[in-house]
Amino acid sequence: NLQVRLPIVVIGGGLTAIDTATESLAYYPVQVEKFLARYETLVAERGEPAVRGRWTPEEAVLVDEFLGHARTIRAERAAAAEEARAPRIAALLESWGGATIAYRRRLIDAPSYTLNHEEVAKGLEEGIRFVESVTPLAVEIDGTGAATALRLSRSDGTEATLPARTILIAAGTQPNTVLAREEPEWVELDGRTFRALDEDGNPVAPERMAKPAKAHVLMSRAPDGRFLSFFGDLHPSFSGNVVKAMGGAKRGYPVVSRALAKRSPTAVPAERLVPALNADLRPHVHTVERLTPTIVEVVVKAPAAARRFEPGQFYRLQNYETLAYRSGNTTLAMEGLALTGAWVDKGRGLLSLIVLEMGGSSDLCAVLKPGDPVVVMGPTGAATEIPAGGTLALVGGGLGNAVLFSIGQAARERGCRVVYFAGYKKIEDRYKTEQIEAAADRVVWCCDEAPGFTPTRPGDRTFVGNIVQAMHAYATGALGPVDIPLSDVDRLIAIGSDRMMAAVGAARHGVLKPFLKPGHTAIGSINSPMQCMMKEICAQCLQRHVDPATGEESVVFSCFNQDQDLDRVDFAGLGQRLRQNAVQEKLTAQWIDRCLRAMGARR
Repeated sequence: NLQVRLPIVVIGGGLTAIDTATESLAYYPVQVEKFLARYETLVAERGEPAVRGRWTPEEAVLVDEFLGHARTIRAERAAAAEEARAPRIAALLESWGGATIAYRRRLIDAPSYTLNHEEVAKGLEEGIRFVESVTPLAVEIDGTGAATALRLSRSDGTEATLPARTILIAAGTQPNTVLAREEPEWVELDGRTFRALDEDGNPVAPERMAKPAKAHVLMSRAPDGRFLSFFGDLHPSFSGNVVKAMGGAKRGYPVVSRALAKRSPTAVPAERLVPALNADLRPHVHTVERLTPTIVEVVVKAPAAARRFEPGQFYRLQNYETLAYRSGNTTLAMEGLALTGAWVDKGRGLLSLIVLEMGGSSDLCAVLKPGDPVVVMGPTGAATEIPAGGTLALVGGGLGNAVLFSIGQAARERGCRVVYFAGYKKIEDRYKTEQIEAAADRVVWCCDEAPGFTPTRPGDRTFVGNIVQAMHAYATGALGPVDIPLSDVDRLIAIGSDRMMAAVGAARHGVLKPFLKPGHTAIGSINSPMQCMMKEICAQCLQRHVDPATGEESVVFSCFNQDQDLDRVDFAGLGQRLRQNAVQEKLTAQWIDRCLRAMGARR
């Protein structure tokens, strides 16, 4: 569902910038032609009003842009076939703005040119442009917040503006050393990279060159004598490009072999090793259960992943493309879904993942079958901080309630009192009520739809309206006697949609302020767009923060720590990022619905 508009501007000067510019330019006609083909099929079957009705007026402008460009490309292909010539797609892309690389130095100084000038030449042949000696100053936007241009400063002090509907950053890589922050007791840093050790476990300083006299690829030594090795961009000798990384592997594997040779063989017999690894590390679907009309629970058998789970952490779920169902010419392969663990049974190796069907990949979880092999990466993210003792307020909206099961139960086990506000849009949206009750001393059931819910436990409350209104009614005593007042709450954790979390965050400084303890901690589990989910790698999950006291801006990687200070999160920016591919996603949702109906998997 990656949504690219023309003109494209790529910031950077390395080989990745060349790749980004050429691949995005090649992707554009594929994107719009597929969009047109699916659009026309859906319109023929469902009617144009039904298909277009899901897009906002602003999105409809982009829909027509894609359709217009695709029809022009289709006409050019037809004309080329009739005239027995190659279609002039590159000329069309150029006329719509094409792709431009903006680099702070000269082309001949760019890493892409000095490392592989042939690739630069091929990129220019493909139609990309290269603007030298410019530095980005600002992104200009339209009334909807979408980029329209990139403002730049030239080396002579003047300014220039490049039209830009898509701006891609291909610059500023640095070693990923998250492991040192997660496990500082045995992983240490040496400047921006990991500290290297020799084969006896003594600290050494690797030569910063691709062909060092001696390869030092060991970085940490466990108490039992096992080493951890590091290569590629993590290593000061072999960082920079794939050729150096391959050279590092060639130089480093003898070091790893010697380290292994010093250890006694494992006690596990060879014939048992592979079956044991398969059982532990190759997940498969255990059960699939529909909980509500739009929510599905997928329980997977994933012993290693289940053992490591801590409340608040999440996983990446995908099916295998080669095993995916097919509907016509469409392979129903999932993109990676970020799903929080609802519960685990570590003894049985079971992990519960709860999915909200929002169209596209999330809708495909319902067609998984027991026994299906799946990809389950994780747990990733940070475990939710739950101090012992004290009072905790949990605020869950819709699917967010699944995340709070394990958090509330862990908090009660640590001696906390827990008041839980569980919010839903419709009565039919509620699920796992027993687990919610087990997660809290008091539950306030909130529903936008009348007549709401009837509590099944003494002391629990019910409210018809939104969750902020419910919290206010509870605090004032309008719902009945209050034995866990909000003024006792030390820590508030909100998990739900970006709009719900933003509303709770704002209400703490408005209608709820008189009832809350001054200085309480307020956390939101931020649902940023996710891609790799491997902690500070791809930067798809970047979240802007603003210090409420100083206005200072910073960014965090939500896949490293999804629990963030409600008062710092830029919820407006988060909302825009969650909708950045909305035009494509809404068409894909209709297409997947069509595929599932054709398969008989949906009525």
